[in-house]
Amino acid sequence: MRLALFEPDIPQNAGTMMRMAACLGVAVDLIEPCGFLVDDRRLRRAGMDYLARAALHRHPSWEGYRAAREDGGRGRLVLLTTRAEMAYTRFRFRSDDTLLVGRESQGVPDPVHAAADARIRVPMVAGNRALNVAVAAAMVLGEALRQTGGLPGTDR
Repeated sequence: MRLALFEPDIPQNAGTMMRMAACLGVAVDLIEPCGFLVDDRRLRRAGMDYLARAALHRHPSWEGYRAAREDGGRGRLVLLTTRAEMAYTRFRFRSDDTLLVGRESQGVPDPVHAAADARIRVPMVAGNRALNVAVAAAMVLGEALRQTGGLPGTDR
């Protein structure tokens, strides 16, 4: 299981997601450019000392990320998007899935949306636009790891 951040805008959200991934043993793909410097103090503050523990892979662009995926033979690319029909709770995750989240300000552009193997959404009350990207990522990643038996520390 992996978490991919597409051109994140807000360092605090990126740091939070990297911290979460480190705690859950999930690798992170950071698809640049970001809306902040990767050494931003706000990113470090949100990620705390967990950033050093994160399995972080930086990619200079969407094209670079796609090339790395093709070379690595990775599994499905699963996009979290408000434009999806399927709720994440109905989706059957696989342990080699990569969960992709978009920019806080715009999500992902249409070519990235089209490149996803699957698109899922977090169900919400009608009339609301979207959850915070870090919150949505946490909800979906938790369910994906639960389904695939990948939650650390659950053997007790």
